[in-house]
Amino acid sequence: MSTRVVVVGQGYVGLPLAMRAVEVGYDVVALDVNAHRIARLRAGSSYVDDVSDATLRAALQTRRFIPTTSYEEASDFAYAVVTVPTPLRDGAPDLSFIELAMRSIAPRIIPGSTVILESTTYPGTTENLVRPILEEGSGLRAGVDFHLGYSPERIDPGNPRWNFTNTPKIVSGINATSLQMVQAFYSTLVDTVVPVSGTREAEMAKLLENTFRHVNIALVNELAICAYHLGISIDEVIDAASTKPFGFMPFRPGPGVGGHCLPVDPSYLSWEVKRTVGQSLRFVELANDINAHMPRHVVHRLSEMLNRRRRTLGGSRVLLLGLAYKRDSGDCRESPALRVATLLHQLDAQVWAVDNHVDPTDVPPFVTLVPFDAKHIAAADVVVLLTDHSDIDYDLLAEAPLVFDTRGRLRHANVERL
Repeated sequence: MSTRVVVVGQGYVGLPLAMRAVEVGYDVVALDVNAHRIARLRAGSSYVDDVSDATLRAALQTRRFIPTTSYEEASDFAYAVVTVPTPLRDGAPDLSFIELAMRSIAPRIIPGSTVILESTTYPGTTENLVRPILEEGSGLRAGVDFHLGYSPERIDPGNPRWNFTNTPKIVSGINATSLQMVQAFYSTLVDTVVPVSGTREAEMAKLLENTFRHVNIALVNELAICAYHLGISIDEVIDAASTKPFGFMPFRPGPGVGGHCLPVDPSYLSWEVKRTVGQSLRFVELANDINAHMPRHVVHRLSEMLNRRRRTLGGSRVLLLGLAYKRDSGDCRESPALRVATLLHQLDAQVWAVDNHVDPTDVPPFVTLVPFDAKHIAAADVVVLLTDHSDIDYDLLAEAPLVFDTRGRLRHANVERL
């Protein structure tokens, strides 16, 4: 049997998976329709935080890592793993990237091949959407001639503790043989695999993981707003509650949620429940509303802070610390910091930003990237901590005229907190 693994999609999920597969000895075809990405991979230049240039170059030197935009390179594979985006379009799931990838893979399936979907989606996608496409395009029967499964991605960009290898991996198949093949594959890549009874259970497990975080973040964000109006420190409240050794898990407020998962995945579950059951998933819809409102709340607080100093946001210089959606990541997808920047620009503020992690091409034209130094701190009317990257010298902020901390990190006298 071939040792060829095709990984479709070379983003934050697909590229770390491809690197690990090369490391353990597979021949890996790294496929992406984005020609710019593939050119960078061929040049040994990484655009993913968790994959260094050195790791990428070492993979290229093995000659077992083939970045390509062509499905012609994907023939005769043992495993094909699809990690393409699944965005929302007008509130509904857009599975067109999955459909395109599966139609392209289908003619290249051979007896004994295994196809695995990792993209986040609603329960039933693997069985009801993917399976018919693959069977029609290959002329083979899923679960009999080839194997089919689902294994939700659990990549957390920038996490120094939990990486692709040591994070437990949920695995599933459309039947027992498919599960066996999917489990055998991931057992060569990760330390722990967690088999479940079917693909629908695996698909929904991913949605539960992210809905859990989404709802709890929304709860603490709403409590933070209420605590501010009551004159109560929400951070002190959370710290006190966290001393309870059972029945409580601390979540921290912030300027909103970002990335592909939290702003999108719970809506997949809500959409499917409404479509099939005919009722709303009220917790998800409420969480969406609260978390989507947080950037506007941040701007409102900034306006209040400046008004107390007899200034307005219009014409003020606002220095944003961090544009990515999470610490030590360059991922700007759905970042609340970008929404804050947009709202400030609409109010005629002059928007500066510091973020050494993000790709400058992801930064809106009305945002000026500046170095983090005493000159720009002193020149700003207010500094806003939106993403608490670890490469920021926070001691410099003691000299800032005014600071708004949305991450609960700072303790200077000139700081107001969310």
